[in-house]
Amino acid sequence: MTLYDRLGGAPAVDAAVRSFYERMLADARVAPFFEGIGMDAQIEKQRAFLTMVTGGPSEYDGLDMRVSHASLVSRGLADEHVDVVLEHLGAALADLGAGEAEIADAAALANSVRDDVLNR
Repeated sequence: MTLYDRLGGAPAVDAAVRSFYERMLADARVAPFFEGIGMDAQIEKQRAFLTMVTGGPSEYDGLDMRVSHASLVSRGLADEHVDVVLEHLGAALADLGAGEAEIADAAALANSVRDDVLNR
């Protein structure tokens, strides 16, 4: 069974992404990175990306991690901010009833692209 299925499929991924961005936008440590970003489009891209990386039906056609985060890296995106992403992803999943194994697996997936996101 894929992580996508273990999380609860499309409804769960959608709810997790929405909860995740509510948390991110409310957090002064990372909210400035979203200034000027169309959040409806961002939420849709993240939903498609999370669906793909967790083994769901692939609809993601966005840029690769290095390209899509390059402007954020130039604005100071660093490991501490990726840590905040992991924190909020885990909390969003936990609030939706995901188990520890699913949260750990999702965190491992997110953390696996850290170097690409930070362009190193």
